[in-house]
Amino acid sequence: MRKQYLNPKEIFQSPFFTHAVTVSGPAKIVHVSGQVSYDRDGFVIGKDDMRAQAEQVFKCLTHNLKAAGAAWGDVIKLNAYMVRMNADAVNLYREVRSRYLDPKRMPASTLIGVKRLVHDDLLLEVEVVAALAEKVPARNAKRKKR
Repeated sequence: MRKQYLNPKEIFQSPFFTHAVTVSGPAKIVHVSGQVSYDRDGFVIGKDDMRAQAEQVFKCLTHNLKAAGAAWGDVIKLNAYMVRMNADAVNLYREVRSRYLDPKRMPASTLIGVKRLVHDDLLLEVEVVAALAEKVPARNAKRKKR
């Protein structure tokens, strides 16, 4: 599998995302549902605290990626939804996100300001798509006789 990160020179260059990411060859694609800052029991972590919520969201995303056999280096697309989006909140989100992403291989990314998420205390929801090389099963050197 080959990944290509494309930032056409004719458009704005951002350090926060890649404009287009292509995947070719045999790949396993992992879609992770939007994660919010719930703890294991479903309670909100970090009410009114964007940094605390972002940290919990990225921990949840990490657990999901790991469960699927993927890692942050496999993420090719990231969508985020933010309540009360402003410059300070975006900066806190980006600060946390930067600890998980390779600045030389940023995923394609979208950040959308929303009025509300599924719970009144939630400030952030993030979903990702990852692509990793598909593992080809090893072939037996000797075939069984029938």
